[in-house]
Amino acid sequence: MAKKETVGNPVKDLQKKLRREPVSVWSKREKEAIFAFNEEYKRFLFAGTTERTSVNEMIRLAEKDGYIPFEAFLKNPPKKLEGQKIYYNNRGKSVAFWVLGKDIADGINFVAAHIDSPRLDLKPVPLYEDTELCLAKTHYYGGIKKYQWFNVPLGIDGVVIKANGEKVAVRIGFEPGDPIFVISDLLPHLDRREGDIQKVFQAETLNVLLGSIPFTFDKTEGVKDLVLLNILNLLNEKYGFVEEDLFSAELEIVPAIEPKDVGFDRSLLAAYGHDDRVCAYTASKALFDARPVSKTACAILLDKEEIGSVGSTGAIHTFWKKLIKHLLPLYRSELSIDTIIERSMVISADVAAGINPSFKDVHEANNAAKLGYGITITKYTGRGGKGGASDAHAEIVGHIRNLFNDKGIVWQNGLLGKVDLGGGGTVAQFFANEGLSVIDAGVAVLGMHSPYEIVSKADVYETYLAYKVFFENSK
Repeated sequence: MAKKETVGNPVKDLQKKLRREPVSVWSKREKEAIFAFNEEYKRFLFAGTTERTSVNEMIRLAEKDGYIPFEAFLKNPPKKLEGQKIYYNNRGKSVAFWVLGKDIADGINFVAAHIDSPRLDLKPVPLYEDTELCLAKTHYYGGIKKYQWFNVPLGIDGVVIKANGEKVAVRIGFEPGDPIFVISDLLPHLDRREGDIQKVFQAETLNVLLGSIPFTFDKTEGVKDLVLLNILNLLNEKYGFVEEDLFSAELEIVPAIEPKDVGFDRSLLAAYGHDDRVCAYTASKALFDARPVSKTACAILLDKEEIGSVGSTGAIHTFWKKLIKHLLPLYRSELSIDTIIERSMVISADVAAGINPSFKDVHEANNAAKLGYGITITKYTGRGGKGGASDAHAEIVGHIRNLFNDKGIVWQNGLLGKVDLGGGGTVAQFFANEGLSVIDAGVAVLGMHSPYEIVSKADVYETYLAYKVFFENSK
C-alpha cells in the first residue's frame, strides 16, 4: 500500500515565512548558564551601589583580566597594539575599557552605559536635631517616586574630603552587623493627606534618621543639640572628620537591600540599580570575555545620565575622544579623529520599560518589551513627537538586526510607553551629536527608578551575549 503524503498547511507556512514571532530566551539557552552569570552580576551589584564604587569594582575585575591604566600604557606603549587591554579612569566616577584592534582606521565599536542611579544625596549642611532625634536633610537625584523611599532600609555610601585634603571613604549599611538608616513615614491613623501624590510626599520630608542618644558629659548645661553632637562625635572617632568636612563630601543615600532572586523558579532578580548597572556590567563583561577582535572595542561607563548626562563625568564630556587622539600616532594613522568617529558605531546600553501585567495600559503592546524575550532594541527615544529623541537611522537598525539574527541573539523591540503618555532619553543623543552611528539596546526592567527594580535573568544573560557579538564583529 502506498504511503499517504502529508500535506502541510500553506497558511501556516506563509505565516512562518512572513511574520516574526517573539522567542523566549528560556527556550534557547541553558538555565544553568543563565543562573551562573547572574550570580556574578549579583556580587557586582552589591559591591557597586554608587558610581564611585561601581568604577572601583569594575576596575578590580578588569585588572584581574589583564587591563592596565591608560597612563601606564602611554608611558611605555608596546610595538604590537593589537590585543592590548587598557582602561581610563575619569575622576573616579566614569571609566572606559579598551581592547585595541589591528588597525584603528576601521573605526571603533563602542557600548556606552551609565552607572549612576536614582538616589538621595545628603545636602551640603545636612545634620539637624528635632525632638531629640538627629536627622539628615537630603536632595533627591534623578526621577524618583518619593513615597517609595519611606520605610525602607538605607545605607550611606560616598566620600568626604577633610580640611587637610585627605579623602575618606564612608560605606555604612552593607556589611553584616552594620546599622541601617530609615526615612520614617506618617502612620495611617493620622494621615489624611489627599491630592497629587507628588505633592503629598514633599521632598523636604525625605529626612534620614541617624540616632537618638544625647552626648553625656559632666558639663553639658547650656549645650544645644546633644543628640546631634553625639552623632558628630561618633563620626569623628570613626572617620576623623568634623561637621564642616561634610560640606566637601559626596554622600549618597541608597537602598541597603541585597539583590535577591524573585519567584518560586528564581527566574527574576530584584535589586537596586539595575538602571543602568545591568547594562554597565553586561557591556564590560562582554568586552572582557570577547574573543580577540580585529576592530578596536570600547565599553564606556558614564555618570550623571539620570540628571541629563551633564558635567565632566557625564556623556556630554567626550573624554573618550582624547584617548583616540593619543592612539592615532601609535597606529601611525594619518586619518583625522573625525574620520575615525564616522566609521565607528555605538550601542547606547540602557534599560527599557518592561510590561508590568498590572499596568499594561501604559504600553502599546506591539512596541513594548516583555521580560524573558531577550535584549530590547529601541529605535528611538524622546517624548511626544519624538522631542529630544535619538532616532537611529534605518541603516544601523538593519545592521544590528542582521548581526543579532546571524549570531542567534534573541532580541525584541521596545519603546517607552504610549505616544504622549511617557518618554525619556539616554546617552545616545550625546554620541549621535558627535557624529557616531548610535542605537539603544538593553535589558527590560519592571519598577524602573524604584529602590528595588526587577529584571529577568534570561534577559541579563542574553544582553551580555548580544554585546559580546557586537564587540567581536569587525564590519
